[in-house]
Amino acid sequence: MTSKEIRKSFIEFFKSKNHKFVPSSSVVPYDDPTLLFTNAGMNQFKNIFLGIEKRDYTRAVNTQKCIRVSGKHNDLEEVGRDTYHHTFFEMLGNWSFGDYYKKEAIIWAWELLTELWKLPKDRLFATVFREDDEAEDLWRQQTDIRPNQICRFDEKDNFWEMGEVGPCGPCSEIHFDMGAQACDKQHIPGHKCEVNGGCARFIELWNLVFIQFNREDDGSLIELPSKHVDTGMGFERIVAVLQDKTSNYDTDLFLPLIEKISELSGKPYLQGGEGVAHQVIADHVRALTFAVADGALPSNEGRGYVLRRILRRAARYARTLEVQQPIIYRLVPTLVDVMGEAFPEIKEKHQYVSMVIKSEEESFGKTLDRGIELFEKLVHDYQKKGLSRISGEQAFRLYDTYGFPLDLTQLMAEEKGMSVDEAGFHVEMEKQRDRARKAGIREYLVVDWDEWERLSPGEDSQFVGYELMETVSQIRMLKQADEFIYLILDKTPFYAEAGGQIGDEGEIVGSEFLLSVKDTIRQGEKIVHVAKGKLPENIQQTRVTARVKRGNRLGTARNHTATHLLQAALKQLLGNHIHQAGSLVTPFRLRFDLTHFERLSQDQLLEIERMVNHNILENVKVEVLQLPFDEAKKMGAIALFGEKYSEMVRVIRIGNISLELCGG
Repeated sequence: MTSKEIRKSFIEFFKSKNHKFVPSSSVVPYDDPTLLFTNAGMNQFKNIFLGIEKRDYTRAVNTQKCIRVSGKHNDLEEVGRDTYHHTFFEMLGNWSFGDYYKKEAIIWAWELLTELWKLPKDRLFATVFREDDEAEDLWRQQTDIRPNQICRFDEKDNFWEMGEVGPCGPCSEIHFDMGAQACDKQHIPGHKCEVNGGCARFIELWNLVFIQFNREDDGSLIELPSKHVDTGMGFERIVAVLQDKTSNYDTDLFLPLIEKISELSGKPYLQGGEGVAHQVIADHVRALTFAVADGALPSNEGRGYVLRRILRRAARYARTLEVQQPIIYRLVPTLVDVMGEAFPEIKEKHQYVSMVIKSEEESFGKTLDRGIELFEKLVHDYQKKGLSRISGEQAFRLYDTYGFPLDLTQLMAEEKGMSVDEAGFHVEMEKQRDRARKAGIREYLVVDWDEWERLSPGEDSQFVGYELMETVSQIRMLKQADEFIYLILDKTPFYAEAGGQIGDEGEIVGSEFLLSVKDTIRQGEKIVHVAKGKLPENIQQTRVTARVKRGNRLGTARNHTATHLLQAALKQLLGNHIHQAGSLVTPFRLRFDLTHFERLSQDQLLEIERMVNHNILENVKVEVLQLPFDEAKKMGAIALFGEKYSEMVRVIRIGNISLELCGG
């Protein structure tokens, strides 16, 4: 089977089991501040598991674009050295949201693997959590797996948790025996090939997660009222198994890229350690292409810094193939041939992606040359002082600033008769990881609606703010915590922060109190007013007046319209590849993040300013249209990266200058 056939057969199998196909979300999770990149299929369903969102389906199937560049098995410097870890990968998955549970998940997994895909049953192993008698009994009773190939493991391998608190549960993994020849630890004395043994012989194919508990603040586990299933299968791994390959790089997902690298470099691909350069470049161009197509750009911060590291590592390995000119961008069309059918966004944006990668490659070529100059000066200074060991701090500086991997610095040092303080390098690396963790990760926001006081029955959170700035409303739910009072109303004129536009401020006035609304946010389908003030001990009357601060709203509206004019000017001047990658709209200022492959010149900035001001002075009419999504797209309306749209959408038209989908 080809990789395209395997992907299709997985999706069609679960569609036949009444699962709804849900397209992959963006690999750049704009709506989740806890993630640099989408790293699992469950990310787009997280709010369902947290109980703050509901969908119109209870069974789902998809193939999700993922990037992982950190964690125990995802050290960037190791990718390309083994046969099965990658920066970018696809995660095939099926989900049940309070529908079926362990029995169906196990039966269907076994059916797909052994009946549809015909994998030999004597090479399949199932693991279960050490306390999960139910899962083991189901494997024994509902499948014909060999009983001695069901293994129990502890929390490290078979218990999944979303975070320190929140939904969690045991999991059951399915492993495949690739054969003794696949072991990559045979040279280690005492190594034993076994499931979860750390070698390439027994590889995990599929993880079936059974979400049945909630982890409380005190560490205790509480049974959830609704139980869920969340499964993930590494696409590259199952393709290797079904194509009878011991390495993912020998499958039809990677070989076209590797063959193109050989053609461009004039260097043949040799399996094993000699083929690392080809494997690194083939892996990394996938991550770069999908990330850039979804709106990320190389930079010095956050996910942009990760992309820059990935690109520079690929470019360094291209140098080992004696390629001095940019090469990575020339692989994008080949990748489009391989994966563009499943992910049309890379086909639509391939020219833009190529320009971004080429520009970054050219810039790094100059950086790499400067790094080599610095290394030569460093060696000269060390030798002048009679020193033969390069410090870990200096080696890390070469890595962090100039993209030199430790092994490249060690190789260059050996050529000079010197060594490198490897332990000191890893100390500096760990310091950087600590900084990244502290800067890039925030706790999940878990909302427990049971902790809220319900003051009146009925529907809530109807937004009427497009037409009104003041309403008479009913308080539906209320919660007091720390210095804030949180309120949910039946209907509200307050706009909740979304799409870069900040939440409305204003006041909520009752018969016995006045609250100052400092912010408005959305939690799932509910609009939450974040207020300060004092409430009576017992609220007798739930009827209130909700009043938006008019001056702020109008200032925000003007600046929001300006972002539309700005994007139109940017597209007109720089090209249609320009997209909004983020924004901030307040009553007093706006910020617009854009996707572009080079710094704007002063002349370009002045021209953009002139164009926007001209259109403002023309006083062109701003129209609001309600249209079906497909009709709006046919009209040429611009959609925002990573945004989810309903069947009916709101469209803002500014004369013949701008046409955008917009909820603000």
